[in-house]
Amino acid sequence: MNSDSDLQIAGDILEVPHLLQTPREHPATVAEFVGLARSIAADRSQWEHLVRYDATSRWYHRLRTGPGYEVWLLSWVPGQGSGPHDHGRSSGVLTVLDGTLTERTERGTRALRAGAQRVFAPGYVHEVMNDALEPAVSLHVYYPGLTEMPMHTAQHCEARSVPGAVTA
Repeated sequence: MNSDSDLQIAGDILEVPHLLQTPREHPATVAEFVGLARSIAADRSQWEHLVRYDATSRWYHRLRTGPGYEVWLLSWVPGQGSGPHDHGRSSGVLTVLDGTLTERTERGTRALRAGAQRVFAPGYVHEVMNDALEPAVSLHVYYPGLTEMPMHTAQHCEARSVPGAVTA
């Protein structure tokens, strides 16, 4: 059974900044991938000039690759969404760079504002949408690199009544 985070038992590493490690040239741990995403997010010169907005489909650009991982930059105009999906055998880190995105899972719905990060394990089913009135930009680190994105039915992302679930 998928949990809301692959770090649920140990707690949320994203809430304990002193546990985050400075990214190495080639990250190998969850903490290092989170650190990589944070360092890229903090340096707008690495990505801001590349962003494009496309009203007909989500825009994406592979920003970087390394041994066993990929970094993708995505833009979302209002109303665009991913549809319910997972990332196959890949784990990942989703970081919102600009704007607000909404993530829906079977556990609930949460608004992800600029600076928010989500860590997920293989098989984690979610749907990401831009429900806001302004465009959004996100950064995605996948390890191993993304080779599949199986789509799911909407029922996989319908929120159940879960204590503590955030609604957007």
